[in-house]
Amino acid sequence: MAARLGHTIKAVLFQVHSIAGLILALLVSLIALTGAIMSFEDEIVDHLNAGIMQVAPRQAPALMPDALVARLKASQDLGKVAAVTLSSDPSAAVHVRFARDDRGDRPTSLYVDPYDASVLGAPRGEAFFATVRRLHRWLLIPGDGKGWGRPITGTVALGLIVMLVSGLVLRWPRRAGSLKMWLKPNLGLGGRALHRSLHTVIGTWVLPVYLTMTLTGLYFSFEWYKDGVTWLLARPHVTAAKMPAKLPRAASSEPAPPIGFDRAWVTFQREEGDRFSKALLTLPAQGTTLRIRSWGKASLLETTRDEFRIDAVTGQLVSAERFADKTFGEKIIAAIYDIHRGEILGWPGKLAFMTAAMLMPLFAVTGILLYLSRRKLRRPAQRPLGRLVPGE
Repeated sequence: MAARLGHTIKAVLFQVHSIAGLILALLVSLIALTGAIMSFEDEIVDHLNAGIMQVAPRQAPALMPDALVARLKASQDLGKVAAVTLSSDPSAAVHVRFARDDRGDRPTSLYVDPYDASVLGAPRGEAFFATVRRLHRWLLIPGDGKGWGRPITGTVALGLIVMLVSGLVLRWPRRAGSLKMWLKPNLGLGGRALHRSLHTVIGTWVLPVYLTMTLTGLYFSFEWYKDGVTWLLARPHVTAAKMPAKLPRAASSEPAPPIGFDRAWVTFQREEGDRFSKALLTLPAQGTTLRIRSWGKASLLETTRDEFRIDAVTGQLVSAERFADKTFGEKIIAAIYDIHRGEILGWPGKLAFMTAAMLMPLFAVTGILLYLSRRKLRRPAQRPLGRLVPGE
């Protein structure tokens, strides 16, 4: 009885695994390959733009952010500046980013000399990786993160989890301790047997990586998942702290106060001193609270950063969130993007995750071939012509 029940469960899981694989094969492969392309984006972009990211250090002090932006706008017609990246390194150029225009397009960013605001150039590769990122996250569907692309990629991730778990259960052998059977593909086989060996064995190799990718990727797809992870790993007051909803602007005859970078930058420098290596200053889309993300000189990861919110008009510090003060669970949440792409393990981790992502089409192809060969085997054999009777 138990054997029959187990056989029935495996038969159902097999159908679920096959149907989910056939439906999601193309999208899963597309998302995986675009993720692989972005694995070493930072290194590639830095290499392509090495000539415009550095300047000769000088004795004169660097321009304050607002003066730099003013000179930059005076020299050429540019859009609204949305963010600047400043560095404590006197030989580092300032990276200036712009807000979206009326059509929703974002102008290319610029590297600027911090001493005289002269334009050093636009970074090569930025537009390419921006397109790849939109394809990876939202499938280039209009609306980006606010459109249908975000829930679709999240649903694909859920489907991949179903395939991974069902595949593991289906593969679980009677003799689970046979490492050779688990980890060594039989390349001496041919046809359907070879496809099955590659599909199952290599799938076992990359299963932990795929589970890590999907479980962390869901954090960026669904608010309910993000809220659940935050509730599970963060302290209660962090879980309860939500960004206030954007309030409609009240009609007023008084002009809005000018928003700039300088006051917030002075406050930030007073708080951090010389402990930071670079800082990203982002102007608010609404209100007067400017956000500054800073990375320490010993920081090796994108997510090991401090975050400050400072009133751009008064220069008053609104909040300071330091990475060192986070609990272990909160550090996991902060590092979830680096975990998603393997950077938490350094460049070997990124290489391993990139390789696993590049292997995803292998499972799509071998899975489809196994499905087609299985249908062929189930097809009833044609009756010999010599045995046909008249009328058949």
